[in-house]
Amino acid sequence: MLNLDKPQRDLLMEIIEDRHNSKSTIIASQLPVSTWYEVIGEGTIADAILDRLVHSAHRISLSGESLRKVKK
Repeated sequence: MLNLDKPQRDLLMEIIEDRHNSKSTIIASQLPVSTWYEVIGEGTIADAILDRLVHSAHRISLSGESLRKVKK
């Protein structure tokens, strides 16, 4: 995954801000939350986005082998 550039960061922040406290947001990611700061890029915007998403989130972490491997 590539780091976000300024227009992408601004758009993501606008989407998250629009939905905050009024709508649900589902995000599926293979990146652990600890690396999101690096991907988002700018610390202030990353703080705002993560504050709105992570602190009130229901997180489901999956583990184990892929079902594609198991079904052989």
